[in-house]
Amino acid sequence: MAAPRTVVIGAGIGGLTAAALLLRAGHSVTVLEAHVYPGGSAGTFYHKGFRFDAGATLAGGFSAGGPHARLAETLGLAWPVAPVDPAWVVHLPDGRAVTQWADPAAWRAERRQVFPDAEAFWRKQEMLADLSWDISSRPFPWPPQSPRDLIALGKALRPRTLRATPYLLSTIGDLAPQGDAQFRAFLDGQLLISAQTTASRANALYGSAALDLPRRGVNHVRGGIGALAGTLVDWIRAQGGEVLYRQRVARVELAHGRAAFVHTQRGLTLAADFVLANTTPWGLARLLGNDAPPALTRDVDVLKPTWGAFTLYLGLDAAHVSSGVVDHHQVIVDPAQPLGEGNSVFLSLSDSADDSRAPTGMRAATLSTHTDIAAWWALRQGPDEAAYLARREEYAERLVAAAERAIPGLRGAIRLRLPGTPVTFQYYTGRPLGMVGGFAQTSLFDARGPRTPVENLWLVGDSIFPGQSTAGVTLGGMRVAAEVEQAARRLPRP
Repeated sequence: MAAPRTVVIGAGIGGLTAAALLLRAGHSVTVLEAHVYPGGSAGTFYHKGFRFDAGATLAGGFSAGGPHARLAETLGLAWPVAPVDPAWVVHLPDGRAVTQWADPAAWRAERRQVFPDAEAFWRKQEMLADLSWDISSRPFPWPPQSPRDLIALGKALRPRTLRATPYLLSTIGDLAPQGDAQFRAFLDGQLLISAQTTASRANALYGSAALDLPRRGVNHVRGGIGALAGTLVDWIRAQGGEVLYRQRVARVELAHGRAAFVHTQRGLTLAADFVLANTTPWGLARLLGNDAPPALTRDVDVLKPTWGAFTLYLGLDAAHVSSGVVDHHQVIVDPAQPLGEGNSVFLSLSDSADDSRAPTGMRAATLSTHTDIAAWWALRQGPDEAAYLARREEYAERLVAAAERAIPGLRGAIRLRLPGTPVTFQYYTGRPLGMVGGFAQTSLFDARGPRTPVENLWLVGDSIFPGQSTAGVTLGGMRVAAEVEQAARRLPRP
């Protein structure tokens, strides 16, 4: 029997994960990427001797049982990573700094010193996180979208899993002590970057696992976060699969209700038995055009846009950055104001031991803040381009000012400065309106699965549960690969 033909649209981590697993299962796999390098929002771009991480800067899931560790074991590959401890430092509005140690004992001592009245919360958080990570280590197709998924869920459950039942509808805010604005600001800041929402809305189970990322271990990636995607591309090509750059997909053509052909803007047409779209629901609707099923059209009509990101890429003179400074920081400016829009900023310095990231004597830095996409597009599409550029400059100044609270004198070290808005992200990643990070994880019962109304077409990436982070999209890619393998067994034999 001929190998099933699988086409993956987009060389993000989730799509590449599924592509590699399906190639290993005997599929003929082609990945089509619009850009000249892989990774998407977890990619690394080159500019004037610097390698800047476009969005994501830290990666978890490499410890035993984690998604990346399991994938590496399955494929027989090695990731170019090194553990980071401390993971990052959170700078609170009142001037306190909270060090997020990966070492459990160091983290317990830190939190007891900074938040002495919150120990009961942390014990409950760790219990729920342990349950969440445990169940994610087995096939756990959430949300279920078929009878087969329900059977797999039943097999994944253990008696201890029932301890999570009382918290299914709770939020992190329900569990947290009340009355401490600084503690709430700390929780909100962590959850915004890991669950796309704050404590009052973040689901307790998902949020507990997200808060646990430092304890589970985070890593620098040698050469930049994009080297994760590059490692998968190398493996796919070595095993006979194809990854084609500069092939932006223009249209997915349906025949008899199935995705039959994928067309690129450069005139390439590929026939497909299965198509995996490493994009958002809005992006998928665009690719299907008039062929988009009514259910998908209705879905994107009512969906609220997700967050965008404002990023600032800095080339720094290393001599002006203290050699002992921690590489990663989160700065929260004002607890009375909503987070994002420069009021919460994540700063990552390139590893000083990684000389591939910057010219000699320099370091690369990525600063980012969540931002609403609407205002940027209103200015960009308006008659006054100067207003868009002025807002971009204002946000760049906000991020530098916030970052100087973590690294005093940072401004004087800047030798190169590149700002990025949601408009920039749409241009370089192809994500509609520059939306990044996936959907806010507010309820397990509102989570989005990978199946679409087209029988042989799946979504993969941060739009499907469990959403954002390289670990999250890897879990999603594993699920999609398993479902496509099952579907391939039902293909009619020639």
